[in-house]
Amino acid sequence: MDYQDILYENRDGAVWITINRPEKYNAFRGQTVEELIHAIGRAGWDRHVGAIVLTGAGEKAFCTGGDQSDRESQYESRGTIGLPMEDLHSIIRDVPKPVIARVRGYAIGGGNVLCTLCDFTIAGESAIFGQVGPKMGSVDPGFGTAYLARVVGEKKAREMWYMCRRYPAAEALQMGLANAVVPDDELDAEVERWCAEIMEKSPTAIAIAKRSFNMDTEHIRGVAGMGMYALSLYYDTDESKEGGRAAAEKRKPDFRRHYTKGAT
Repeated sequence: MDYQDILYENRDGAVWITINRPEKYNAFRGQTVEELIHAIGRAGWDRHVGAIVLTGAGEKAFCTGGDQSDRESQYESRGTIGLPMEDLHSIIRDVPKPVIARVRGYAIGGGNVLCTLCDFTIAGESAIFGQVGPKMGSVDPGFGTAYLARVVGEKKAREMWYMCRRYPAAEALQMGLANAVVPDDELDAEVERWCAEIMEKSPTAIAIAKRSFNMDTEHIRGVAGMGMYALSLYYDTDESKEGGRAAAEKRKPDFRRHYTKGAT
């Protein structure tokens, strides 16, 4: 694949995959997701690769989820919602290599979900985590909710989704969403240390361990598949579209004006 939205680099057996859309705060469109799926699969099944690092270009953001300007056209890629998110989430779990989220700046919305799914999250002190779905007329009805509850606990996961607050790196570490937090200028060196430690270990043992961890939450894949169909229907409603319109018009959304009684 000729990558347009991402960068792919092998650093001594650890592949760094970078979402290269800094002008969009590394928000993803259909092309981005397709390239991430290809790149993670390419690295994940290469026997000479020991670890995969997922990150974003620039200093402002790791990833801020789906590109809202692309959503205006209901997204135009494959997948239930016009983005193959189920495939991206699955391949992060399915490849037999640890995937490390290297986070600097915002990890918001779908970016926060990617951090949740990665085996490890290593953050710079500038990192900010959080969900925005209910503010934007969206939600992740699968791994981004059910699996998040496994990572940070049920109460905290509900707080993150219902309240749409933002959490600095230190708090993400405390709640278990991050494995380590270091000064921004030490972030790359810290990630490289983790990769080096991983590559000293038995790749087969790690692959079996990863599969074993995944088995306990594999049912969430089915929940996500069903949930994405519900999300696709939701995206067609005026209530969902109000989020994007309000953002474009720089005003607070009025979701309840479009809420249909009994719809839920």
